[in-house]
Amino acid sequence: MTEDFDWYGRAVTGQAYDGASFVDVDMTEVTDDGSTFTDCTFRLVLFNASTHTNAAFTNCRFSRCTFFDTTFTSCKLVGSTFDACTFGPLTVEGGDWSYVGLAGADLRSATFRGVRLREADITGAKLDDAVLAECDLTGASTRATSLVGCDLRGSDLSTLDPATVDLRRAVVGWRQAVQLATSLGLDVRPD
Repeated sequence: MTEDFDWYGRAVTGQAYDGASFVDVDMTEVTDDGSTFTDCTFRLVLFNASTHTNAAFTNCRFSRCTFFDTTFTSCKLVGSTFDACTFGPLTVEGGDWSYVGLAGADLRSATFRGVRLREADITGAKLDDAVLAECDLTGASTRATSLVGCDLRGSDLSTLDPATVDLRRAVVGWRQAVQLATSLGLDVRPD
């Protein structure tokens, strides 16, 4: 099933799509509450200024889509991949983004707060000056990820290898600082 019509400004509540293809669909200003997309493909879709609450995009593929001023609240994107997508200000509040593929993504203006990102692939992603606060990054692939000036406070960094990422000016809490220093082989002791 291919969805190729204009969704501009639609209110979508509790819809379910399985294996659908969305090609060149304008989903600008869509308000999505509780819809489910399983194994769907989104290609050249505009998600600009759309809001998604309690929605699920499970094992979906996003290719060359645009996410400008897009908000995901308590959404599930487990196993979804993003390829050559454009991200403007993106806000993600809560939800489960485990196993998501965001390798090489430019997320410099993104805010992820309280999001489960277990085993997510953010290899080579640009998260400079972004917010990754109170996120679970356990097992995330982070090699060559740029976290320059990124706010990481409250996030689980236990599996982050600080030698393989750029952490200049990153904002961390005291416990995280000790954890990162220990990961680098430093012997941290009280004064």
